[in-house]
Amino acid sequence: MQLPTVPGTLAPSLLAIPVALGINAATALPWDQLGAGSLSLAVFVLFSFTSVVDLIISLEEDGYISGFMEVYVREGEPYLRTAHGIMICYWDGIVHYGLYLAMMVAMGQRKSYRNLGLFWLGSLMMSIVVFLLGNLIGKYSSDLSPAFLLNLPYVLIPIWAGTRLFQQPRVLPCLSPEKVAKEQSKRLYQRPQDVGLVLVLLLTAAFTFFRGMVVLDCPADSCFEYIYQHEPYLRDPVAYPKVQMLIYTFYVLPFFCLCIYGLVLPGCSWLPDWSLVFAGAVAQAQFSHLGSSLHPRTPFPYQTPEDVWWSFLLTNLLYALGPQLLALRCLRSP
Repeated sequence: MQLPTVPGTLAPSLLAIPVALGINAATALPWDQLGAGSLSLAVFVLFSFTSVVDLIISLEEDGYISGFMEVYVREGEPYLRTAHGIMICYWDGIVHYGLYLAMMVAMGQRKSYRNLGLFWLGSLMMSIVVFLLGNLIGKYSSDLSPAFLLNLPYVLIPIWAGTRLFQQPRVLPCLSPEKVAKEQSKRLYQRPQDVGLVLVLLLTAAFTFFRGMVVLDCPADSCFEYIYQHEPYLRDPVAYPKVQMLIYTFYVLPFFCLCIYGLVLPGCSWLPDWSLVFAGAVAQAQFSHLGSSLHPRTPFPYQTPEDVWWSFLLTNLLYALGPQLLALRCLRSP
C-alpha cells in the first residue's frame, strides 16, 4: 500500500472527531430527549463516517493516496471514478462532514441546528437524486451492481430527517411585531435589497430556463452554440449534467418564481425554510457541475474550452450565489 504521510494520517484520524462529538452530545441530552435526540445523533455520526470514506475515495481517485478503496470502486461502483463522482465525494467529505460536526456540536450545547440541517437536507438530496438518476439512465446503467443499493439509505434517511427538522421550532431574530408589519407593508421599490434580489432571481431563472432548453435539444442557434462552445459537458453521456439541468428546470425554476412572488408580496411563512433547502441544493449542484466540467476525468471533447473558462466560471458562480443571498436575507429579515 502506497500512502503519503499527511493525507494517509489525516483521513483515518478524521473518524475520531464525530465519535468524540457524538459521545459528548449524547451525554448532554436531557433524559426526556434522549430517545428522540440520540436517533438523530446516530444518523449524523454514521453519515460522518461515510463522509470520510467519500473523502478517501476522492483523494484516491485524484492520485493523492492509494490502496484504500480502489478495488471496491472499480468492482462495485465504477461511476464514482467519473468526474462527477469524484466531485460529489469531495463535497460529501468536506462540506457535509463539516455540517455533521457543526450539528453535533450544536446538539451537545443544546442549541438549535435547524438552519444547518435544512441546508444539509437540500444539499444531500440534490446530490443523491442527480447521482442515482444519472447512474440509471447514463452510460453506467449497464454496470450497476448490488452495491448500488447502498445508496438507498441516502434517500430514505434524509426524508425522515427532513420531517424531523421541519417539526423543530424556528429560531427567529428579535424583531417586534410592529417592525415586521411595517417592513411587510412597504412596496417593493421601498426595499432596495429586495429589488436587487428580484433582479438576481429573474436573471437566474432565465439562465435556468435557457440551459433546460439546451439539454432538451432546442434547435435554436443560440442553444446549439452554447452546448458546443460554452458548456460541452452538458453533452457528456454520463447523463449527470443533463439530469442536473432538468431538475433545475422542473423544480428549481418554479421555486425561483415563487421566491420572486414572496419578495414582491412579503409575508410567505414558507420562504425562510425552503430558501435554506434550495440554497444547499444549488450550492452542491454548482460545485459538482463546475468541478466536473473542468476535471481531467471528463473526456476532452466535453471539457470546458479554455477560451471561455472565465465566462463559464463567472456565470456559474453567480448562479450559485443567488440562492445563498436569498437564504441570508430570509435569515436576517424573515
